[in-house]
Amino acid sequence: MEEKEKKEERGADTNPDAGEGVAETRDAEPPVEEAPILPPQEVRAVLEGLIFASPQPITSRDIARVLVGVPKEAWQAAIEELRADYGRDGRGLQLVEVAGGYQITTRPEYNDWIRELLDPKSPTRLSIQALETLAVIAYKQPVTLPEIIDLRGVKSGGVLKTLLEKRLIRITGRKEVVGRPILYGTTKEFLLHFGLRDLGELPEIEEFAEVLGEEIDVAGLKRAIDAPRPVEIPLAEEEAADPAETEEPPDSNIK
Repeated sequence: MEEKEKKEERGADTNPDAGEGVAETRDAEPPVEEAPILPPQEVRAVLEGLIFASPQPITSRDIARVLVGVPKEAWQAAIEELRADYGRDGRGLQLVEVAGGYQITTRPEYNDWIRELLDPKSPTRLSIQALETLAVIAYKQPVTLPEIIDLRGVKSGGVLKTLLEKRLIRITGRKEVVGRPILYGTTKEFLLHFGLRDLGELPEIEEFAEVLGEEIDVAGLKRAIDAPRPVEIPLAEEEAADPAETEEPPDSNIK
């Protein structure tokens, strides 16, 4: 009897916390598995709502930020499913990748009806001169006003102001030649206006001229775009012109 009591005492001494460990194990709660933030079957529906509600093409970064916890492969597959669904015959809408993001737009073949609803009396169209100048800037950018005048053979200062106001072009800097003329390039609004993903999707000038309108001088535009740039004197070879003589933007208030 005494030996049994001694063994029990020795066991308690060698593992003094044994009782506490058992109690803690019994009291511990089983781990709770977190539910996914968005069920897979709802990813496509949420994506469609996001693309439709966004005032600008929604980017991949925006989608990843909103759909936290949804694998990139999952929402990319959902976008392709949506694109295929909107691509079926008989749909008036389409899902396109434009200007670095995704957007749901009306189909171009129905533009006349859409325009009649939105603004039947005052269509917002650019003049032929503005469209031709815009084409030269799109294909030769960055390009200066003297280069545009040399390529097109007509003055374009007023046209540039119109294109700046419509945010189809922007000032990208100044060219490092004598006089430091202003450089112009196209904007994100330009990509949106013509449904382009990026400038790499610009078609041949003949195809682009068809989009601009039947009255565009296609042959003249092609000659202007294919022509070499005029020779200019770099600043390293001659001092810059007087600041007062340096070209100013058509409207200095336009950013």
